[in-house]
Amino acid sequence: MSMIKLACAYLASVLVAAALSSGPVQARTYDIDIVHSNIVFFIDHLGFSRVVGVARDFGGSFEFDPANLPASSLDVAVKVESISTNNQQRDSDIQGADWFNAAEFPEITFVGKEFKQTGEKSGKIAGDLTIAGITQAATLDVVFNKEGENPWDKSHVVGFSAETTIKRSDFGLKTALGMIGDDVKLYIEIEGRGR
Repeated sequence: MSMIKLACAYLASVLVAAALSSGPVQARTYDIDIVHSNIVFFIDHLGFSRVVGVARDFGGSFEFDPANLPASSLDVAVKVESISTNNQQRDSDIQGADWFNAAEFPEITFVGKEFKQTGEKSGKIAGDLTIAGITQAATLDVVFNKEGENPWDKSHVVGFSAETTIKRSDFGLKTALGMIGDDVKLYIEIEGRGR
């Protein structure tokens, strides 16, 4: 479930990541390349293992100016119906009113608010994460991977990795607490394609 916000986080991460690069990055708008991006989440199951989930449909764009990082922007959305845990029954359950309530809240969104560099290739993106109609503050830890030209199609690309942990109960998702974990670990791998 948190995986979704992961998706949102990845975009934010890209902005920070780009900022961390001391290369020839210039102010520009990027679109998420979903073919080369992934949002994954892990949540405890009865203490025996962690269920793994992925978001298959997400998108968004961001603006990044390495010379003026605070002026960056980020807006990402994940389709709740695209969340998959590789089990049809469980996936159907989490779409329902006891979990994401996809019928009423079909998207999970993340809007970046603050972009901060913390190291040569690391940074943090703080923003608003909205799940099931509830908005909470969330912060992504971001690592900048690379910025440059894609040799296949000559497009300008920036890539980064990001992660965060959220509590599902903060978003009203309290079903089976005590059996199914409250903490959701999110991992994001993102490529942004310049316009």
